[in-house]
Amino acid sequence: MIRFSVIGINHNHIYGQVNCLLGAGAEFVSFFATEPELVEPFAAMYPQAKRARSEAEILEDPTIHMVLTSTIPRQRAPLGIRVMQHGKDFMTDKPGFTTLEQLAEVRRVQAETGRIYSVCYSERLENRATVKAGELVKAGAIGRVIQTIGIGPHRTNLPSRPWWFFKRAEFGGILCDIASHQADQFLYFTGSTRAEVVASQVGNFNHPQYPEFEDFGDVIWRGDGGVGYARVDWFTPDGLGVWGDGRLIILGTEGYIELRKYADPAGRPGGNHLILVDDKGIRYIDCNDVELPYGRQLVYDVLNRTETAMTHAHCFLASELALLAQAKAQRITP
Repeated sequence: MIRFSVIGINHNHIYGQVNCLLGAGAEFVSFFATEPELVEPFAAMYPQAKRARSEAEILEDPTIHMVLTSTIPRQRAPLGIRVMQHGKDFMTDKPGFTTLEQLAEVRRVQAETGRIYSVCYSERLENRATVKAGELVKAGAIGRVIQTIGIGPHRTNLPSRPWWFFKRAEFGGILCDIASHQADQFLYFTGSTRAEVVASQVGNFNHPQYPEFEDFGDVIWRGDGGVGYARVDWFTPDGLGVWGDGRLIILGTEGYIELRKYADPAGRPGGNHLILVDDKGIRYIDCNDVELPYGRQLVYDVLNRTETAMTHAHCFLASELALLAQAKAQRITP
């Protein structure tokens, strides 16, 4: 079994990342972070992991197989490069990169070292309804996939946000950040291995006090397996009850699937809702008992040097599509 450590815990997604590997039987050994307000609750949640004195203590430990991070987005790719150059595999929260230059350097180092650089696109990999949709699509339930429509609304929770949340150079922009989820799902469900950005736009409609912040963005992609549209924003109303009404619609030649991932405004409690519509009718599937295979597959890949959880070609192309959408985006001025 593998042993892993954590360096950088600036986003709460790190808890899901850690739990993903713990659920697969991996051993959590140590962590390093510098922010006391983040360290205290993290250490309380995972008392089995010792607090390292430095990043180097983890990187130079030959018994550690993998390093996880949710550090400030701009710092993730440089950290991943150091991890790979120390002979370890790497799993990062999304976005895994904030610039195309970072992506190019990671691609080079990953090819040189042969180590794993995995971006945890949690809206697919850690969502049971999306995993079930993948199983149905693979089984031919809706025929050949034509298009994905993904929406990723989020709640701002402004008082809880750290300084870097409002600095474009630190978080990469809204399409680089949130829409990397939708880029991943577009590629996965259409089976595209090549794709381009057709059009994209971003804007700051309601947060003038943070001029570098973007609260809206959308993008159209065209791939060799299908097409995709994504809309992401920071306008989830407080009345929803969860952080966002994330949805995905997968259109096929013989039907379509709609996912209501985190909430169902129609009234069903909880999340992980899947609706399948085909020539036979409408079927609702509760996906709360679906297994999440990403952690198990990633552990297998670390041990066997395979790419069953996610190929690097897919991982990097999804990030490239988000980065290109951000770079090419027309800025909307309210």
